[in-house]
Amino acid sequence: MLAVEGVSSGYGKVLVLRDVDLAVNRGEVVCLIGANGAGKTTLLRTISGVLRPARGRILFQGEKIDGKKLHAIVRMGIVQVPEGRGILSRMTVRENLEMGAYLRSDGEGIARDLERILQKFSLLTERLGQNAGTLSGGEQQMLAIGRALMARPQLLLLDEPSLGLSPTLVEFIFETIHELREKDGYTVLLAEQNANHALDVADRGYVLETGQIVLQGPSRTLRDNEEVRRAYLGTAARAQPRLEVIESPGRRARDVDRTSHR
Repeated sequence: MLAVEGVSSGYGKVLVLRDVDLAVNRGEVVCLIGANGAGKTTLLRTISGVLRPARGRILFQGEKIDGKKLHAIVRMGIVQVPEGRGILSRMTVRENLEMGAYLRSDGEGIARDLERILQKFSLLTERLGQNAGTLSGGEQQMLAIGRALMARPQLLLLDEPSLGLSPTLVEFIFETIHELREKDGYTVLLAEQNANHALDVADRGYVLETGQIVLQGPSRTLRDNEEVRRAYLGTAARAQPRLEVIESPGRRARDVDRTSHR
């Protein structure tokens, strides 16, 4: 469904990403893990059209999308829930949800989707007339995801959805991500510092360090990898070399299926 091929991207002349390759297949949850500043947000912004890559290309369902305008990418079916939620704080909860459907014209479908999202996030039902800025952090995250779902995305990009939430709400958000794939059939690309939860919910994962993919593989294999355990899962491990940071352009990330048990 999504193919990121040799993408370098950043802000002005400063490149944050260097020669990134990544793929997401239909029906998958794929996680992107890495420390703060590794480039996760930059990658999602580049995929969604907020940023344009300096090099490389991005294909969605076989069509080249890098260079397209943001609204055109949304119309094609890629919708991002940004880090920090990005809600419209002076608008009501209902108005925020309706804004998610601003490119749609099917009134009956919009009404059905609104009802379905309010069933999924029942706390929002009591707050439909309330300004979104007065919601708690967890409620705002529910609203941000609900607003994205109102666009009927084919690919949902989630940027740090657990950021700043209590442990109970973190569990709820990741249960929701699991249900989005299992019950609703969504395809999700998830950028997350909380590697434990991300790997639990994802089929496959990529590890991003200093703007480059350094490891990739099935989530279970990544979880068992000594380097990932030590650096991201907080698990004590035997003395091992640090995660390899690929400095030279054109090199590919190591596939942990082949390297984790060296």
